[in-house]
Amino acid sequence: MRDKDYIYDAIVIGSGISGGWAAKELCERGLKTLVLERGRDVTHIKDYPTTNMYPYEFAHRMELPYAVKQENPIVSRCYAFREDTEHFFVKDNEHPYIQDKPFDWIRGYQVGGKSLLWARQTQRWSDYDFEGPARDGFAVDWPIRYRDIQSWYDYVEKFIGVSGNNDGLEILPDGYFQKAYPLNIVEQFFREKIESRYSDRHVISARCAHLSNPTDVQLGQGRVQCQNRKLCERGCPFGGYFSSNSSTLPYAAKTGNMTLRPHSVVSSIIFDEATQKAKGVMVVDAQMNESMEYHAKLIFVCASTINTNLILLNSTSRTYPTGLGNSSGVLGRYLAFHNYSANIRAEYEGHLDYRTDGKNPAGGGYIPRFRNVKKQETAFLRGYATTVNASRPEVSDTKGIGDHLRESLLNPRLGNWRIGSHIMGETLPKESNTVTLSETQKDRWGIPLVRIAIDYDENDRLMTRDYCDQMSEMFAYAGFKNIEAKVKDQAPGLDIHEMGGARMGHDPKDSVLNKWNQLHDCKNVFVTDGACMTSVSTQNPSLTFMALTARAVDYAVREMKKFDL
Repeated sequence: MRDKDYIYDAIVIGSGISGGWAAKELCERGLKTLVLERGRDVTHIKDYPTTNMYPYEFAHRMELPYAVKQENPIVSRCYAFREDTEHFFVKDNEHPYIQDKPFDWIRGYQVGGKSLLWARQTQRWSDYDFEGPARDGFAVDWPIRYRDIQSWYDYVEKFIGVSGNNDGLEILPDGYFQKAYPLNIVEQFFREKIESRYSDRHVISARCAHLSNPTDVQLGQGRVQCQNRKLCERGCPFGGYFSSNSSTLPYAAKTGNMTLRPHSVVSSIIFDEATQKAKGVMVVDAQMNESMEYHAKLIFVCASTINTNLILLNSTSRTYPTGLGNSSGVLGRYLAFHNYSANIRAEYEGHLDYRTDGKNPAGGGYIPRFRNVKKQETAFLRGYATTVNASRPEVSDTKGIGDHLRESLLNPRLGNWRIGSHIMGETLPKESNTVTLSETQKDRWGIPLVRIAIDYDENDRLMTRDYCDQMSEMFAYAGFKNIEAKVKDQAPGLDIHEMGGARMGHDPKDSVLNKWNQLHDCKNVFVTDGACMTSVSTQNPSLTFMALTARAVDYAVREMKKFDL
């Protein structure tokens, strides 16, 4: 390579949901952009090896062998880690980390990152979410409100394609939707029962990034209508759901402005003491184990929450000895996540003249937050959202022997309806929730191992108890039977919604980023993945990451044109 081959207008670290959007927006604005991905290359359609396989074509019928589970106790706890998807997950021994407190860190190191694996739920935030810290005084105030990001939600939704209804709810703003996946008969029954009794509780069709009725925008991306296969984590050859691989990265590539470099582990950002700006990044080639530098005027850090914290903390200099942009001392602190620690199951003996047929990729119903919305009304801060879904499975009598058993197995009957729900609670970004670097242990690339200390607290326990009580009450009111609420003994992390550590804020003294996702201390570096989040709300976060990324790129390019960056 020649020296000039190492110089770009912009560098994007990471190729997942945020990195893909950064690449698309930068390239479309004419910037020669280097996208660095620490994992292997995955090309849409070509590199989805299991996408069209039948269960009988897998050696273990999609179940993981016992030995694989034993070797991977952390990632094996993830619901999507199966024989048909394991190639998209980081195995436990591939990038170890130190658990100062139990934390299940689920990762996907490949081009596209976890956008190949996400649950595709897409809800906007409202001002109730952005104003939460200011209202209850926990953490710092968000430097933006819904009006600052509304048009960017519009922009992203029109491009990626989101199914849903305009439900007219103040707590969950409407958007640009394709037709919703409808609730089934029992989910609709539950909705009617709940809304007849509770004025503040709403059961809506879940909003998801699936193409139920693709527009010319998505067809122009080479994507077509979702086939409702629900094999999404294998990679979708139809582009029926949004991923970086099927959408933003190909759009960036077709501009001719993107250089994509997989197997590139970013160890740190290079800070220029003379200009007080970043001038590039240090990269370790994961295959050759060689170090190299790439330079650019603009850097977007989208490596995923914990890895973004790792990179910033490891980017030390004379000016910033504890990490790039850490004059506040809060870098790597105030992380939070979503509380998924409880679920409820029940049965329903009604509507037995109906059954479920086909598959709903949206997952069924969604109940937006209804606790502590307009005022503090419980012993815990913030609130929770929840899912609700119903299905009617076939059952067989396995108690007999001989002819009776054979006939029962060959002729299953429809059982009662089964209803399920799980909590998605907002945890508080505590100072004690930290990501730090080991002083003695390093990974295979010579980078310090990350130490994670994140846990639940009494606020989470009170919230979980309230969820169990309230959902049990609602299930009972709907006439459901055999209600069983279960609090799971699981560590944080399996929600795969970790956020914070490089939070946004008004004041450089207590935050890392300003309202444009720009480092207070280094104005040509932007962070737009989960690390930027000041609080976590109750909604799935990916849509907000995408909107923040598009907004930040727009600002950064405008500033570059004014020579203010």
